[in-house]
Amino acid sequence: MIPHALSIAGVDPSGGAGVLADIKAMSALGAYGCAVIAALTAQNTQGVTDICPVPPEFVRSQIDTLFADVRIDAVKIGMLGQTQVTEVVAERLAHWKPVHIVLDPVMIAKSGAALLERDAVTALREMLLPQTTLLTPNLPEAGVLLEQAPVENLRDMRRVAEKLREKMNHSGERWVLVKGGHLPADDAIDLLHDGDRMIELPARRIDTRNTHGTGCTLSAALAACLPQAPDVPAAARRAKDYISQAIAHADELQVGHGHGPVHHFYHWWK
Repeated sequence: MIPHALSIAGVDPSGGAGVLADIKAMSALGAYGCAVIAALTAQNTQGVTDICPVPPEFVRSQIDTLFADVRIDAVKIGMLGQTQVTEVVAERLAHWKPVHIVLDPVMIAKSGAALLERDAVTALREMLLPQTTLLTPNLPEAGVLLEQAPVENLRDMRRVAEKLREKMNHSGERWVLVKGGHLPADDAIDLLHDGDRMIELPARRIDTRNTHGTGCTLSAALAACLPQAPDVPAAARRAKDYISQAIAHADELQVGHGHGPVHHFYHWWK
């Protein structure tokens, strides 16, 4: 059975991040992609110029209407923007109880623009974390969630993974994937942790400026892979391989004049 994966996130008109990137990644990995629009942005490969919030009640309506009709096997949460939207998403997912929830705590764009209200971090931490199957912060986002400075080495990254897993405050299967792309090393090592196992997911660092939407793409890939994999580590390995290849082929695209997108369809477009 083909899985149905849902992205709850913002719209990037350039297609490199947000729901457009999510649908591409989900499609590439064999899942049928659906989307709930949580925020609107005016942005391109060079930066974000404006953000238009989506009314929380309309976000609620989108979620309820979709779940009332379509089987959803996994949910990926990206840019939510507002505190009230974060609360509504948490409330409705608690009601519908999807099997898998991947939370990518989108807070800052690659250009430096803030994408999440400061007060919304508390709602995300207290209402969404306990429901999450897999949390996927980069190091700056992990620092915000833990209210500490971002770490700068693999040893401290392990402790960050442990602290975040503790904050998920749930005895069921809950995982943290801390992304190590900000570490100053030749390899980009991510850490996958469930409170017991600490699994390293290494990949060579690729020399390209076209990395727009890497976090969105990875979390969407995880949502597509989780219903198809025997366990979370297997899904994470497949998703990690996919994003690594998408980055490796990114220079085959010529989109915009800034940080271009990764190549979601590298395997199919020749």
